[in-house]
Amino acid sequence: MTYLLQIDFPYPGPWGDEMVTVMTALAQSIAQEPGLLWKLWTENLATGEAGGIYLFSDQLSAEAYLTMHIARLKSFGILQVNAKIFAVNEGLSRIDRAPL
Repeated sequence: MTYLLQIDFPYPGPWGDEMVTVMTALAQSIAQEPGLLWKLWTENLATGEAGGIYLFSDQLSAEAYLTMHIARLKSFGILQVNAKIFAVNEGLSRIDRAPL
């Protein structure tokens, strides 16, 4: 079974291509996290929010990443972090073309 982690938080920017430039090293680090299958980076300039949708191979990896990531965000001065972990229903998700 796979596990989805959903995170969002207030974010002042940068956005778009500038975010890619600034966050490439962080993205490369995240790609090495144990149990991570993939991450979608999310951003909403209009509401000043960013975050991500992550797919992990197991619940323990998702929980460990979340704990570490909240601490990292706090070190960046981001104190409000919204996060949820969900088990993925793979059978139904495959019908709807989920990238599992």
